[in-house]
Amino acid sequence: MANPLKCDLCSKPATVHLTQIVNNKVHKVDLCEECAQAKGVTDPSGFSLADLLLKASLNPEPAAGGMKCEQCGFTQADFKKHGRFGCPACFDTFNSIIEPMLDTMHKGTTHTGKVPQKALARKTLSDRLTKLELDLTEAIKSERYEDAARTRDEINQVKHSFGQKPPR
Repeated sequence: MANPLKCDLCSKPATVHLTQIVNNKVHKVDLCEECAQAKGVTDPSGFSLADLLLKASLNPEPAAGGMKCEQCGFTQADFKKHGRFGCPACFDTFNSIIEPMLDTMHKGTTHTGKVPQKALARKTLSDRLTKLELDLTEAIKSERYEDAARTRDEINQVKHSFGQKPPR
């Protein structure tokens, strides 16, 4: 069962989920009922997703307001106004603001991806089969024939679960 989403501001269970598209960029925010009302989310004319994202950062640095991208001149105020950064270098410049926001929005700040369960099971069986075949070869080389027979039987079981028929 998936973990319920938490409020980006106070970590209570989120019941309000907002998606705003600005210049073909999707921005999502999850809020509890209390924070949604306190931020005026129900009033579309007074709501700014970028403003909410900036306030949601856990530990903004005091000097963050004076930060400016060296490459494009974009400031934190520009991000607040437009809801996006000016260039790729902005991500390095404003990293101290971005990291806490991403950490509260997602499960960490590193993308780990997903693996289909069937593919993971096949990979696990394949790895197990490879290890068993190496163990079998080693047992035969060192003349441990009883171990080799047990390993052979285990290989046959793995192959059977893999959908292959064991040799007769």
